[in-house]
Amino acid sequence: MSDLDAFIAGLPKAELHVHHVGSASPRIVSELAARHPDSAVPTDPEALADYFTFRDFAHFIEVYLSVVDLVRDAEDVRLLTYEVARDMARQQIRYAELTLTPFSSTRRGIPDAAYVEAIEDARKAAESELGVVLRWCFDIPGEAGLEAAEETARIACDLQPEGLVSFGLGGPEIGVPRPQFKPYFDRARAAGLHSVPHAGETTGPGTIWDALNELGAERIGHGTSATQDPRLLAHLAEHRIPLEVCPTSNIATRAVRTLEEHPVKEMADAGVLVTINSDDPPMFGTDLNTEYAVAARLLGLDTTGLAALAKNAVTASFMDTTAKAKLAAEIDAYTASWRG
Repeated sequence: MSDLDAFIAGLPKAELHVHHVGSASPRIVSELAARHPDSAVPTDPEALADYFTFRDFAHFIEVYLSVVDLVRDAEDVRLLTYEVARDMARQQIRYAELTLTPFSSTRRGIPDAAYVEAIEDARKAAESELGVVLRWCFDIPGEAGLEAAEETARIACDLQPEGLVSFGLGGPEIGVPRPQFKPYFDRARAAGLHSVPHAGETTGPGTIWDALNELGAERIGHGTSATQDPRLLAHLAEHRIPLEVCPTSNIATRAVRTLEEHPVKEMADAGVLVTINSDDPPMFGTDLNTEYAVAARLLGLDTTGLAALAKNAVTASFMDTTAKAKLAAEIDAYTASWRG
């Protein structure tokens, strides 16, 4: 382990773009697959590495949904949520906004109240036992259409779990225009939730503009194509609209051809508030520590730069002011002690 890797391993962090089911470790996926033997997902953890090799973004969605199908009851939900937090604790992640897709569970027969109870029970246990603060983003699976949007908005606005802070939109972008989801985002925002849709991952800058203008986006998930539009980059920088950048994910889903071609440096150089995230870490053979190491190489960062990157996520988060100040101070103290 290099000195920089060692620094990253101990660096207190926040993560803003990481998916609930997509964070299931091979061990948990294999356990769930064994519990549900009618699934096509392998039970052998080693075989999962091949299973999680994606031909393109469409194939990634296909594989992702097969893992979603393994989460069939409230016990599965609770187990997965707590184990994700355990993996985060090992990486010194203090705070995470975890993207959940309740529609995927409720349409499989899990009652919405049982789903919410399971995630909330896991959230409270993770904070008290592991020191990881979890907050939720309820995410519309775009490929499931307006039915999913209606159900997601209903659960978010009617049940309003304590940990819920934001409302999102994921899944394929091609053929799933953002403006059709405006009424659902309007409802969520009226209920006090923040708007954090995916946009511009596999489509052009127009999708990001739609997310901003139609959905009131306060952060953009991925935003990979933002660099294709200088006016958009300037707008993001001027209005301090953060991008949730996930480098390894973008390569794995073929949104970007190679890491060397990743636009993250152009984003940062334009003054955009860039945060680094892992997206669906076990599926992509990564974790947040690895993504910070990737970012260090792409952005030419030393320990000071990495600490500043970690503080970007704090700034862009939906923590309250006191919690932000506390985590930023912890990052500063860690960096100072490392130098000492």
